[in-house]
This record gives sequence, structure tokens and C-alpha cells, in this order.
Amino acid sequence: MKRQTRKHPDRIPSETAKSVFLEKEVALFVVAYNAENHIEKTLKRVPDWCRPLFSEIFVIDDSSTDDTVQIALQTGTDLGLKNLSVMKTPGNQGYGGNQKIGYTYAIDHGYDIVILLHGDGQYPPEHIPDIVAKYADQETDAVFGSRMLTRSDALRGGMPPYKWVGNQVLTAIENQILGTSLSEFHSGYRSYRTEALQKIPFHLNSNDFHFDTDIIIQLVLNGNRVIEIPMPTHYGTEKCHVNGIRYAWNCIKSVTKARLHQSGLFFQPNFEFPGNGARTYRLKEAPTSLHAHILGLPWKKGDTVLDFGANDGQLARRIAELGPTVTATDQNDLGDISGIRTVRKDLNGKFDETFGKDSFDTVIALDVIEHLFSPEETIERLHRILKPEGTLYASTANIGYIIMRLTHLFGWFNYGKKGILDRTHHRLFTVSSFRRLLENGGFSVTDIRGFGPPIADGIGNSPFLKFVDRIGTLLAKTYPTLFAFNFLLVAKRIPSTEEQTRKTSSTKKTS
Repeated sequence: MKRQTRKHPDRIPSETAKSVFLEKEVALFVVAYNAENHIEKTLKRVPDWCRPLFSEIFVIDDSSTDDTVQIALQTGTDLGLKNLSVMKTPGNQGYGGNQKIGYTYAIDHGYDIVILLHGDGQYPPEHIPDIVAKYADQETDAVFGSRMLTRSDALRGGMPPYKWVGNQVLTAIENQILGTSLSEFHSGYRSYRTEALQKIPFHLNSNDFHFDTDIIIQLVLNGNRVIEIPMPTHYGTEKCHVNGIRYAWNCIKSVTKARLHQSGLFFQPNFEFPGNGARTYRLKEAPTSLHAHILGLPWKKGDTVLDFGANDGQLARRIAELGPTVTATDQNDLGDISGIRTVRKDLNGKFDETFGKDSFDTVIALDVIEHLFSPEETIERLHRILKPEGTLYASTANIGYIIMRLTHLFGWFNYGKKGILDRTHHRLFTVSSFRRLLENGGFSVTDIRGFGPPIADGIGNSPFLKFVDRIGTLLAKTYPTLFAFNFLLVAKRIPSTEEQTRKTSSTKKTS
């Protein structure tokens, strides 16, 4: 019996894909490096009906040492391609660097969609229509061909078992850290809407192979919609240039840095952009947090309290609900907040003249003094507005935190938008230097309390992270100079020399 053959379904023109080709400027970007044995076959496998519909098919050779460029040009001539361009980088850029050039080229030429195809033929060009068709949905920002939606297909395609296992383990780790649910992070068969690429700083990503992971992170942080479609793969005689251990380590570092960046504990430039979902300063709810500690103090009805640098005033409102009469001040307009008095004031200015001498029983200045131009002058002014024996609760980030010490040991000093090395900090303090600041300003420090990094509030609330949070809190309380991410000093106002002199003079006896 004669065996029936079936026409390859991927060579059947897709009406949906055709309509996208006609409505959009679609470009095919082929990355190539020493691909002389594969580039001809790869280009010829692009479906016949698709080739003329591309606005441009451009091959970027990453300074190969073989005849990739000449063979690609000859193949274009043989196929009669009028829309083929073959370019060569000025020196090897790396896999990620080559993509940066290609996407920038696509954006500069006004293309709407760019499809990435590997010149070594590892990913099937026959599936290009499947990718293009997904862009009929205007909400789709990126389409990836996944080898792991049907995991056994990758093995049938010749993926080595160790790579198959490694891919799934690494993807699971990345999904867990980043909070995603992709079937795989490591397919090189990708496409993007250039409008989405323009909104992320992909040019800051690695030039190495984990560029692909970096760009996934950026799309996720920017809220872009990524679609995966099943895609077979083929492992043949092409040479793999990836160091697997190094690649895996770099991928884990990237997703970890992304989460730390989101929480404000670390700054990574390529994950800093409008719409990246990073959290603003807010009231922390974890029972181990600084704010929870402040709210747990024995506040008394009738006490006068100033929240100095009140941000949005929510902590001040919560304190007022516990009985005290609260004033909140900040350089920004707080508006009307129920139950408290709000005052807009330049905290670098003469705020003591506004509030008057001996006005408050308590001042709380949480994570604000380090932002001011002259902390010494600020402490002196806070001393003036506090009543005799008044209490100052002042907190700041700890530049002596163990992570900071270790990073400094390796020569890293990574300013960011949040955390210990916030770019808006004008001063950096250790526990001892901050204590000295208060004591020189007329205060006697009565208590020092350390707080661990805001893991529960900033990263996550899983049982494991709660456990890590509790360990961090215990260490910070035990040894704040080394393990406190930030710390709180409780200080009593002591009379100034002038006040002591007046009191002394008032007891003068005359003969």
C-alpha cells in the first residue's frame, strides 16, 4: 500500500497572516554568525508566499570569519528577493548586541513588527505565518515560539536531554522569581511589535546570550502582552556558542536583580523605565516593619506630634486615630487629610519659625533627614520646635548594612531610586554617625532599633519569604550596625547651653 504524504501544514498560506502582512510593515531579521553551512537553507525555508510580503528581510552577520555574507547574498539572488539586505557588524557584537542593532534598525525604518530568525536553521521558518497571524490581535506585543508547550516535541527535535532538563529547571526558577508563567524563557524564536520595543531600554541589556531573558523581564515589567505558540525545534550540525553554566547563572542574576530593583533594594538601569511597575514609597504593613513599630508605640491622647517629611500623610493619619493631635508636613502638598493638620513646607528651610519654639511633644522624622541638604541644621531646628524633654524618633538607611559592606568590598556603589543608595540621598549614615548627628544637635539617644530589609512588603509574602523576613528582623535587632537595613534612633531633647544658662541664672542669689 502506497504511503500517503501530507503537504506540510505550515506551507499553507494563512489568510489571517496575509491580512497582517497587508496591513502592517513586517520585517524579518535574521541573526547570523559563522552560518555559511545553514544560511542558504534557512532563507529558502521561508515560505514562498511570505517572502515578497515582508517590507524587508535583513540579515545581520556578526562579523563572521566564514562566507556567511556572500552565501546570503547569493541566496537572495537565486530566490529573486528584491527586499533582502545583508549587513555585517563593525566587529563582533555578541548575540545580544546583534539584536540591539537589528531592533534599532527596524524601529528606525518604521516597521511595525519584527521577527527574529536564527540563521543556523535551529528554528523552523515554515512557522512564520503562525507568528504573524497572532498580530491580528492588536493587544499582542510579542509572540514567542515555544519548544516546551508540548515538552516532548523538543526531545523529538533532537534537543539533548541535559538541555531539555536544564531549560525546564531554569525556566521554573525564573518564573518563580519574576512571578510569570511562561513555558520557557530560552527560545530564540521571537517577534515583537516595535511600538513595544520603543518603550523599553533594550539597548541597556546584555550583549551576551541572556539578552533574551533581559528583554522578557522588560516586557513583563512594562505590562506588555506576550503570547507563546508551540514550535518544533531542530538540532543538527550547527555549532552552539553558549556556555550553559554561565548562561544559566546570568539568567538567574537578571531575574533576581529585576525583583530587587522593583523592591528598591537594588538599582539596575535596564529595568528602570516609565511603566516598569516599581513601587513608590508607601506605608509598610508587615509587623516587622518600621511603620508597624511606630504605630505600636504608646501614643497618648492630647500629645502633640509632628510627622516631619510625612510623604502622603497616611502614617500621620493612622497615628492620629490612636489619640494624639497630629501635624503632618512635607515639601509636597498633602491636601486635606481627615483628622490631621497638614502644612506644606520646605524642609530645607526655616520650618522652625513656622511651627514655633517648644511646639511638639514628639517629632517623627522617618527616612527623611538623609534627603536634606544640611542634616546638622535640620536637627538643630527640630530641637527648637520640641518641648523640653520631648522625644525625637528619627530613622535612616544604614550604609553599614552587611550587603553594602560586601558590595563596597568588590568596588560596587550602585545608586538607585530607592533603598540605601537612593539617588536623592544627600547624606549616608551608619548607626554611629547618625547617633553622633543627633547628639551633636542636642539630643540624648535612649534607644537604637534595627529593621531588616522590607522583604514581606517589598518582595513577597510567601511562607519562605516570611521566614527570611523574620530572620532579617532578628539579626537587625541583635546587631543593628551590621544587619539593619534601616534603623530608628529614639532621642530625648536635652536643654541647650543657653537654656541651661537661663535656668542657672534664675537661681542666682544676691547678698
